[in-house]
Amino acid sequence: QVQLVESGGGLVQAGGSLRLSCVASGRTFSSYAMGWFRQAPGKERQLVATINFIGVITHYADSVKGRFTISRDNAKNTVYLRMNSLKPEDTADYYCAAASSFGVVTDPRLYDYWGQGTQVTVSS
Repeated sequence: QVQLVESGGGLVQAGGSLRLSCVASGRTFSSYAMGWFRQAPGKERQLVATINFIGVITHYADSVKGRFTISRDNAKNTVYLRMNSLKPEDTADYYCAAASSFGVVTDPRLYDYWGQGTQVTVSS
């Protein structure tokens, strides 16, 4: 069992930055691929970024490439999402998730555990 708790969301102006954190419980965090997803009102949940179990392989949605960076610190059981050059269209609830895989995982159906989410609002 893995419990995930996100933090770091908030209100920011367009062009600003935020860093989201997701802390995982349990001793097996380092064996999970981690992902960040987002869901805007009335839209489906979509992958933002994913990172493999040791943090050397990453994958990003085209819409955030060059602006967002996913990273992890297995010693702290934490995965991060650094978001720069934020746009109003980045406004959404952001969720972290864990998948039992050593690679990157892009399909949300393959994730085993989900956090409760943190809200990000980007004003124009």
